[in-house]
Amino acid sequence: MRQGRRDGFREFAEGRSGPLYRSACLLASGDTHLAEDLVQETLGRMYLLWGRVARIDNPAAYAQTVLVRSFLTHRRRRSARERPVGEFPEPAAAAARGSDPELRLTLLDALGRLAPKDRAVLVLRFWEDRSIEETADAMNASPAAVRTRTTRALSRMREQLGGSLAEFSSR
Repeated sequence: MRQGRRDGFREFAEGRSGPLYRSACLLASGDTHLAEDLVQETLGRMYLLWGRVARIDNPAAYAQTVLVRSFLTHRRRRSARERPVGEFPEPAAAAARGSDPELRLTLLDALGRLAPKDRAVLVLRFWEDRSIEETADAMNASPAAVRTRTTRALSRMREQLGGSLAEFSSR
């Protein structure tokens, strides 16, 4: 019985690690080390719950919720405010897929200047393509708070990007 549970979790972890890592990278504003830590923490928490996974309707969505909450908890810690890197590294995987690395770095930089909760709401709503209710549940907030935070976060992103995004859209 235990071996079957372990195999089930291993299969889940292998299948969800990539999507969790991509979301974590966005939440962490390109900080790949923090993203790896967040994914590791998320999978560790999921492993502890794996025996009760039958009661969870959608384990993948629950893992995303655990990831966001882990990120928000991490951002509340005093030590999380230290940022030793001044620039975001260019992700090799993005360049291999043919996406525009300058646009990616510009957006990651603007996302990184947002407050952690603003960043989380934008990642959940537009990267994860979650509904307002799902985002509210993941963030432990009301749907009205998510709507307000989304509007304000998008406004802040537009202020930060100004006309710089127009140069990328013409390509």
